[in-house]
Amino acid sequence: MASKTLNQVLQAVLRNARTQEGQRGIQTSAVWAKEGAQAKHFPKMKTPMLPPDTFKGKTAFVTGGGTGLGKGMATMLSSLGANVVIAARRLPVLEATASEITKITGNPVVGVSMDVRNPDTIKAAFDACEEKFGLPTIIINNAAGNFISPTERLSANAWRTVTDIVLNGTAFVTLEAGKRLIKAEKGGTFVSITTPYARSGSGFVSPSASAKAGVEALTKSLAAEWGRYGMRFNCIAPGPIETEGAFSRLDPTGQFVEQVHKRIPAGRMGEVEELANLATYLCSDYSAWLSGESLAFDGGEYPGISGAFNLLGKVTNEQWDMMEKIIRSSSKKQKNKGNE
Repeated sequence: MASKTLNQVLQAVLRNARTQEGQRGIQTSAVWAKEGAQAKHFPKMKTPMLPPDTFKGKTAFVTGGGTGLGKGMATMLSSLGANVVIAARRLPVLEATASEITKITGNPVVGVSMDVRNPDTIKAAFDACEEKFGLPTIIINNAAGNFISPTERLSANAWRTVTDIVLNGTAFVTLEAGKRLIKAEKGGTFVSITTPYARSGSGFVSPSASAKAGVEALTKSLAAEWGRYGMRFNCIAPGPIETEGAFSRLDPTGQFVEQVHKRIPAGRMGEVEELANLATYLCSDYSAWLSGESLAFDGGEYPGISGAFNLLGKVTNEQWDMMEKIIRSSSKKQKNKGNE
């Protein structure tokens, strides 16, 4: 009987927690998510953690570098002395970003038009990079495409759009860079941006989940095979970091941004500069013995939403007192029954 009562209490508590969340409804997106009280213990460090000139004399090639996370990583690489090439489809955006970064860092940044789905444009982009700065030894695969949709509504073209950019695009860029580095007998570091749900899969973004999982498999495969050529391969799987464009497709109502801090143990979303610090570390000699890994970078969000009992974080102290009495009573009765 006590066990049944405990189960009823638990169900009532969880029902109440879900109802409170549901009653908030759809809200207009804020510029930044609200933060939990615990966020003060997880400070936002936006300055470069690596020493100045860490990448002096080196060249970095960043796909999707005109905006968002790619722009942030390109900026930090440039601030640490690298010559940077940013590549994407929209040349005017790239040129504006390159000029902006150069004004900040004083180091040259060049924008090159390239479609990661088209190997010919990739070859031309690397030719332009070599002509300007030499062969890049730092390659960041950041270009991505994603949107939310019930999988049964996807056309073959919709599936292909995401997988061609994410998986094939990463492979095409990596193969072009890798072959050139092998021929030149130079080592290199590759960092690809994936996602935590590449490990578990996720409904409503199945093309992205499938493609990102493929990128992680490619990363591990080449870490094993091309280490002999002096190359390292790693992934970063970031949690929610609000950037222009991506959230308009993944959070069109703004509800997720408004509430996301409640599901992240760190109590806040990530910052572009925080990701850039991790990426530059992975590209540097400070991580020379790290290869074939995918690092979740999400403030603990993935463990926070995975545990079967994590919703109990919404249980009040008074409710815990009630459940503790029931648990003790149940345990006592079972013990007495065992002694009969």
